[in-house]
Amino acid sequence: MKLFIIIGAINAFLAVALGAFGAHGLEGKVEPKYLETWETGVKYQMYHALGLIAIGIISGNVSPGSLLNWSGWLMLIGIILFSGSLYVLTLSGIKVLGAVTPFGGVAFLISWVLLIVFAAKHL
Repeated sequence: MKLFIIIGAINAFLAVALGAFGAHGLEGKVEPKYLETWETGVKYQMYHALGLIAIGIISGNVSPGSLLNWSGWLMLIGIILFSGSLYVLTLSGIKVLGAVTPFGGVAFLISWVLLIVFAAKHL
């Protein structure tokens, strides 16, 4: 599905841009622990951007099913909740936002399980 390739590429672009911003724009402006938090958000965004691209490529080669579609959407939701909450936490210092991060992590985990199940059934 072309859409997941596009969404994945946009997120990969954003991960690179946000990584550069963190390395150059935030250094000395936020505590070192928050720079590490930012870097974690960037890493996971990139990992899952590549996952989205892979889902798009796979769906172009087989008949995509709902498992594959849900896997892609949950990866995107995970990026928003996991990485997004880490970015906002870093910039705002509002620690309660850390409570949102695990929901993104669960979305990531479920998305990978759905991809495994899809692959076991259809590839």
